[in-house]
Amino acid sequence: MSASPDATTRLVLAGFQDSGPLHWQTRWAAGDPRYVRLAHSSWDAPDRHLWVRELEAFRPTLGPDTVIVAHSLGCLLTAYWVAQTRSTVRGALLVAPPNLGRPDAPPSITNFRDPPMTPLPFPSIVVGSDDDPYASVDYMAGCARAWGSRFVLLQGAGHVGSMSPVRDWQAGKALLNEVLGQRRMPC
Repeated sequence: MSASPDATTRLVLAGFQDSGPLHWQTRWAAGDPRYVRLAHSSWDAPDRHLWVRELEAFRPTLGPDTVIVAHSLGCLLTAYWVAQTRSTVRGALLVAPPNLGRPDAPPSITNFRDPPMTPLPFPSIVVGSDDDPYASVDYMAGCARAWGSRFVLLQGAGHVGSMSPVRDWQAGKALLNEVLGQRRMPC
């Protein structure tokens, strides 16, 4: 029997250069002990292999009733981690997965290019925006299909980060609650 949605740990997986004070991830976590943030050893030059190892090392401290709250590079980290681990989580909210195959992708993060496109073993929602400068709608919808996630398309929300008009993003909290209400799929 799993804990109630209110007791579930929310694991924040931020993207490239972390989520600043105006980011919805930071706003959600402020003063809420259910949120824990994985702090990587290098935010400015992410190494996929290192980030996966850091997540794998951190995961056992959280317990089985954990939901991932990922943004940008954190979405790709989730896909890479799932492909290499025997652990699982209760679900995931995956917001604005970037397409690192773009010609203008920063070289320091291209080692996250071509994430695994296999179904995730837990309920998930992928959220994207129709004007995200880092990924097309087709790319984000393709990630959702491959990962077995429901796809939610926002209008005019950019990269759904600190510079986005979503601010504390109450609609995103409703999506997280939807993930929390879903049952874990069989592995």
